[in-house]
Amino acid sequence: MSAFLKKLLLGAALLGSTLAVQAAGPLKVAVTDLAYEERVQEYFRSIKATEKSSLRATGRESERESDYSYSRRSSGSVNARSESSFSYEEGTYSYIDRGELRKFTADIKGEMLKSGYFKLSQAKPFTAKNSEKLYDVIARIKQGMYPGADYVLFGSINSIEFRQEANPIDNTDTVSHTLSLELVGEFSLISTKNYQVKASFSAMGEGQDTKLMSSRGGRVVLNRGKVMSEVSKSLGVDVIKQLEEQLAALSGDYPVRETVIEREQRKEEVIIFR
Repeated sequence: MSAFLKKLLLGAALLGSTLAVQAAGPLKVAVTDLAYEERVQEYFRSIKATEKSSLRATGRESERESDYSYSRRSSGSVNARSESSFSYEEGTYSYIDRGELRKFTADIKGEMLKSGYFKLSQAKPFTAKNSEKLYDVIARIKQGMYPGADYVLFGSINSIEFRQEANPIDNTDTVSHTLSLELVGEFSLISTKNYQVKASFSAMGEGQDTKLMSSRGGRVVLNRGKVMSEVSKSLGVDVIKQLEEQLAALSGDYPVRETVIEREQRKEEVIIFR
């Protein structure tokens, strides 16, 4: 097949995909902040000391005198009482902390908008005091927390781990200092009309900053912001890739289209044929 014919077929495929999108229209989706749940342990120490005392004294005196005698009497009593107590406790207690992480969703939204197949609406943040309802997406839909959305992309964090390492480079006086972050989340695309799950997957974001320093010393400052930015961007790419792969198989809700991988391959082919 000639390069010209391949370009012609590719153009026809792109036109057909564009017409399909225009017919179906973008999906109206609300993207939640990432939910998290972790067990927190805290140390406590309690010291209590009390002391109570009382003193009661009574006295009585009488005197009697006549022409032939004289007498004098006196009596008294003292009642003292004292009480004290002391208690000491220390240890750790644990509880489950739940909430929403206000990070890592901007690039997910950006990738969804760049795809052209999603129209996003703003989700209301979770502010309920009863954190156990955080994962009750259906209740949150009924409460109107996703106005104007046909679907909710609900994400929760499975694992988030920072690592900082220092590794000497063989046969040199140089040390490689690395700060890395890995985040794994679970995502579900849920219909706000019938509460059906249209897509479900896990996605991962990774970021890293590395600096080479002399082993003779010096302060090493690794770029935490750069690491978090890379994690956010790679997470967004992974989320949209898996959304495309799963939704492409659905009829009516999502037009059949090329995935991220296929799109990258097509770009490479176009460059080759030029």
